[in-house]
Amino acid sequence: MENQDNAAIQQDTKNLLNLPCIQEDWGGDGRGRMNLSGRRTAIYPEYIPRKYQFFDTNTLPEEQGWRIKGMPDHVASGSRRLLTEHDCGASTSRVILPPQFKAPSGIFTADLELFVLNGKIQIGEWQLTKHCYSFIPAGVKLGDWQVLGDEDVEILWMENGVAYYKNLQDNHPDAKLNEFIPVLDSKLLPWGKTDTVQFVKATKKWLRKDANGGGAWLIVILPHFDNHYQMIQSYNEEGYCLTGYCDVNDYRILKNHYWYCPTFSTLPRHITDDGGLFFVRVDRDLSKVSTVLSYKPGDT
Repeated sequence: MENQDNAAIQQDTKNLLNLPCIQEDWGGDGRGRMNLSGRRTAIYPEYIPRKYQFFDTNTLPEEQGWRIKGMPDHVASGSRRLLTEHDCGASTSRVILPPQFKAPSGIFTADLELFVLNGKIQIGEWQLTKHCYSFIPAGVKLGDWQVLGDEDVEILWMENGVAYYKNLQDNHPDAKLNEFIPVLDSKLLPWGKTDTVQFVKATKKWLRKDANGGGAWLIVILPHFDNHYQMIQSYNEEGYCLTGYCDVNDYRILKNHYWYCPTFSTLPRHITDDGGLFFVRVDRDLSKVSTVLSYKPGDT
């Protein structure tokens, strides 16, 4: 009986991870695990194909008393603004954790990406400060969490499935430790070229590249930028303005504004006099031919 119980426990642990693999609607096989296809947003309760959506996250309702799923009851709650979500449990949120937030070590059942907007937090041995990034694959054991200092920490909190916290003291046997990024300080990274001709007056810092060739990065659009034409995007994209602005047709993307652009969205001309800094995630390799297409509709 004891052997059977131990076997059952091992099987439960084996089946613990929530790793949905949603095929991308541009034809990808889902191996990038970002699950950006088919998301609902805070301003539309249903997924709308080919419709780009821009909105100011400050105008969204703030969910008070938000808790990381599975954290013990004694761990301080925070707040969040939910930006997008998918039926599989994937979501992107703007989360605030208070100075008294402390949490024990453990694992998450789905991949988790963090990008710090403000404040400072320690996770295990590592400190994440403003504009630091972390990628935590499902099942990777983390050390204790603690917000540092007297100010809230504000984080872009990106779950690629249902990320429950579990108080396990070892890495899960299926954890992809080779993908773990404990902390990446974007301020220390070099700027490089972008992948598309539409953004030649811009520079880019890779934060992470996934198995599909997409991933997360920062992009600076330089002052006096004008891409002149509309664009058809053959991939899913989400992004967040960190500073500056960019005009997309008659919508001005400013600090704390967010966008979601599903596959085959046609985006209007982009223009900025002063430039801006943006955090971006996409689920496809943009260096491949025809992933981004300049488009000039004919006269009617």
